[in-house]
This record gives sequence, structure tokens and C-alpha cells, in this order.
Amino acid sequence: MDMVNVIIQAVVQGLTEFLPVSSSGHLSVIQHITGYTGDEALILMIVLHLGTLVAVFAAFWKTIWEMIKEFFFTIGDIFTGKFSWKNMNANRRMMFMVIIATLILVPVYMFKDFFTSREGDGDIIFEGLAFIFTAVLLFLSDMCSGTKTGEQMKIKDALIIGLFQCVALFPGVSRSGSTTAAGLFCGLDKNTAVSFAFILGIPAILGGSVLEIGDAIHSEAQLDWLALGIGFVVAAVVGFLAIKLVKWLLEKDRFKIFGVYTAFLGILCVLGGVWENVSGVTIASIFSR
Repeated sequence: MDMVNVIIQAVVQGLTEFLPVSSSGHLSVIQHITGYTGDEALILMIVLHLGTLVAVFAAFWKTIWEMIKEFFFTIGDIFTGKFSWKNMNANRRMMFMVIIATLILVPVYMFKDFFTSREGDGDIIFEGLAFIFTAVLLFLSDMCSGTKTGEQMKIKDALIIGLFQCVALFPGVSRSGSTTAAGLFCGLDKNTAVSFAFILGIPAILGGSVLEIGDAIHSEAQLDWLALGIGFVVAAVVGFLAIKLVKWLLEKDRFKIFGVYTAFLGILCVLGGVWENVSGVTIASIFSR
């Protein structure tokens, strides 16, 4: 593994996992340009995703800890007959909403290959169109101004956000961007929408990594543990800073910045993909000269 390439991908993963611009789309484009694919790329992607998972826990550890406690309190209340759906506090209700939104993803994940087949397929036109779709979501969500908190979330909200997370399985559609946008569409306030979107990503990132570890174990890739360790740390640190940046930009009503960026990148990818198909020359071959 080339250390410089690992660090570049770690920075990209850390930024784009939480900035609403699609980490899978960016990594797919970078791997397309550099020609860095195969088992080593898969293992690196798993490690970098786990690094960003650490960033979520670090940024939202108080809320996550309260939700974990509420999980066990809920079990106790159910057995003692004290459980009440109407009188749940914000952390308990958010815990249930995360579970409901995640359950929607489970059956869809069985067809994950349908979504991820666009990665490494030798064409970046699809990623470009997906980036443009993300831009549309971000522009529309920037016009929303909700007031609902976690305590006021309804099952309908969780279902809608969960469906948007399913669409984000396509490379180029931002998971954090689409779920945050969905929360804003549902009338959540900005802080609740961001917190819910990022915490919702924990089971998705963890589950996806666990499933891909099986393929990685059976690979014959030559691993550079030092490079992987550095990539893990870089992705975690950059991811933590990216979370703080997203929260700040959303509070300042500057979310549309990401819409402009993804729209520009999408158009660039579509044009690049069309040029490759017409000319028969890949971008990777130009960079490898």
C-alpha cells in the first residue's frame, strides 16, 4: 500500500463520510482515477469506515451513552409494566426511531450488490448523476426550517429518514446528506436532524463493515498494517472535525455550499465519463503516465 495514497483516501473518507457529499462516491471516483482497486482497496475502505465510526462516538458520546442507558431502562420498564410510548423522553424516543429507521435498511441491504455494483465498474457517469441528485436534496433541504426535537419525532419521520438512507447505498448519494435532508423535510430542527442522521449511521457503517470483513478475510491481499493504522487514525480525526464543521455550517444556513460542490462535481464526473466512452482513453491511464 502506498502511504500517500492511504492518507489521501483517509482524509477523503473522514471528510466525505460526514460532509453531505458522499464518501462512497468520492472513493469510487478516486479509485477510478488512480486505478487503485481490488482486495487491498476493499480492506482499506473497511478500515477507514471504522475510523469514521470512532469519530461519531467521540462527537456524540453523551447522546449515545444516554440512548444505551435508555435501552436497558426500557427493558426494565417493559417487564415491570411501567413502559409508556406516549411519555418517553427525547433519548428513549430517538433510540426507538434509530431502530425503526435501521430496520428499513436491513431487507434492502440484502440487495447491496445492486447498489454497489456501480463502484469500480469502469464508468463514473452514474456517480456523477448521483452527485447531482445529492445536490438537489441539499438545495431543497436548505429551504426547510423545522422546530421538532427528538422528543417530538414520530414513526413516520423515522420511516422517511430510513428510506432516504436506503437510497444512499448508491455511490454518489450522500448518506449523511440524504438523511439530514430527510430529517429537515420532516420538520426536525437542525441540531436534531444532524444528530439523528449521524447516530443513525452507526449501525449502517458497522453492519456494512462486518459484512465486508468476510470477503476481506478470504482475500490474498498483502497488508501494510502501519499504513492501515495511520489511515484509521487520520479518518477518525478528520471525521470528527468534519462533524463539527457540518453542525456549524447548518446552524449558519450555509448548507447550500455542499449543494453547489456536489452539483459541480457531478457535472464534472458526467462529462469525464462521456469523454472516456467517446475517446476510449481512461483518466487513470493519463495519471499513470
